[in-house]
Amino acid sequence: MGMSVTISPASEQDAEQILKLQYLCYQSEAELYGDYSIEPLTQTLDDLRAELGNGWVLAARLGEEVVGSVRGAVHEDGTAAIAGLIVHPRMQRHGLGGRLLAAIEMRLAAEQVKRYRLSTGHRSEGNLRLYRKYGYAQVGTERVSRSLSVVTLEKRAAAEAFAASA
Repeated sequence: MGMSVTISPASEQDAEQILKLQYLCYQSEAELYGDYSIEPLTQTLDDLRAELGNGWVLAARLGEEVVGSVRGAVHEDGTAAIAGLIVHPRMQRHGLGGRLLAAIEMRLAAEQVKRYRLSTGHRSEGNLRLYRKYGYAQVGTERVSRSLSVVTLEKRAAAEAFAASA
């Protein structure tokens, strides 16, 4: 009998597992851009623990193992910033990334969200495909280095969710 993946708020006890998973997941991004100094690979456990206290951090668990995570926070202007969407490589391509994205949007919707915003690298086709599938559209691109441009995508919050929270 197989276990199912559950998604719930991350706790302080999840921080080390999330950091290790983040390090594993961002190896392919670092390789794609030839840059192993990207922030997800240099973030410290203390930095991650501090993030757990700001906004929402969700963890996807298979039993006791954290196999995915996502972070989000709402700014004063009503923009919900979503970041750090990671799924263990062996769990990818099974819909978990989409489930995490939908779960963080639902959590953030209660905070008078007008729009959701996230970013990814311009060569990260899998990420771009996932975000477009969930209704995100490109609103900007910023060149960060010779090999990396960051693509920013947004989608408007559902009118009924915004009205319910107003």
